[in-house]
Amino acid sequence: MNTIASAILALVVGLVGCKDDKTPEAGAPATPPGPMPPVATVANEQWHRYWSQGKAELSRYQLTQARYGELHRGDALLVFVTEDFLTEPQVKLESDPAGRPVASVLKLNFTKKFLTGIYPYSLMASVFTPVEVFAQPRTLKVSTTVQEWCGHVFMQLNLKGKSYNVEERSYFEREGDKNFALDTAMLEDEIWTRIRIAPQTLPVGTVKMIPGTLASRLRHKPLGVVDAKAELSETTDSSGAKLRRYTITYGAAERVLAIDFKSEFPHQIVGWTESYDDFGKPLTTTARLTHTLMTDYWRRHSNADSALRKELGLGMGE
Repeated sequence: MNTIASAILALVVGLVGCKDDKTPEAGAPATPPGPMPPVATVANEQWHRYWSQGKAELSRYQLTQARYGELHRGDALLVFVTEDFLTEPQVKLESDPAGRPVASVLKLNFTKKFLTGIYPYSLMASVFTPVEVFAQPRTLKVSTTVQEWCGHVFMQLNLKGKSYNVEERSYFEREGDKNFALDTAMLEDEIWTRIRIAPQTLPVGTVKMIPGTLASRLRHKPLGVVDAKAELSETTDSSGAKLRRYTITYGAAERVLAIDFKSEFPHQIVGWTESYDDFGKPLTTTARLTHTLMTDYWRRHSNADSALRKELGLGMGE
């Protein structure tokens, strides 16, 4: 899948597999973190052994999503995979680069699916973050869509110099079609990939942040650069195993996102909560890890491969 990373893989031996995960205990208290254990970076062979297998890591989460003043059950999926990415057109490399600049990226496809009464919601964000986060500290691209029966919206951010160029296309009158630029800042959408690449680079304290595109589109909030408070702490799962918790608070707790991930490499995300007022009610969206699968999903498109959906805890129509 990734020719650059595959070349590095040829120099190392062995594979790192997924392990069974323990469910994080809801509301487990967070404590100030101790010293961060050695973190895998691009210079770490362990990182390349895991992410250069020619496979993607697919993780399914049991989702309870706030919408219309109620909580709705559904599925969330985080799909992480390394790819070679052309940095100028900001698209996947599928031909001879012929001298064009190419970056190895960790791509995240983040999906949510849930029902609100009779009709479904389908959300997806794609995030492209360079693996060499110290040489290329900004995510290059985010592309997000939200579909439901009333209509659909699309948003894309492309890094251009010191700005993110934003395209927005919406069915809804008060949003419509827009093109604008934002000063570069930490992307909330990038936090998920940063956790998997180099969690020691997560910013703490008061941070200039561009809120998550999925949350902004679902809540019909304009996208901009805002101040947020970011904290990294320690917590535990139901078995007592150590986890890290990264919490972002916008305003006076207008919206709070907390992501729990494993302290040890490969720093798998085990769940998250997202709290805000939804149609006048304070509600909390939750997601809990249930299944993980390492596979080359792009080759698993025959009818026989549909059995893999069961391994992910997904139904046939999802």
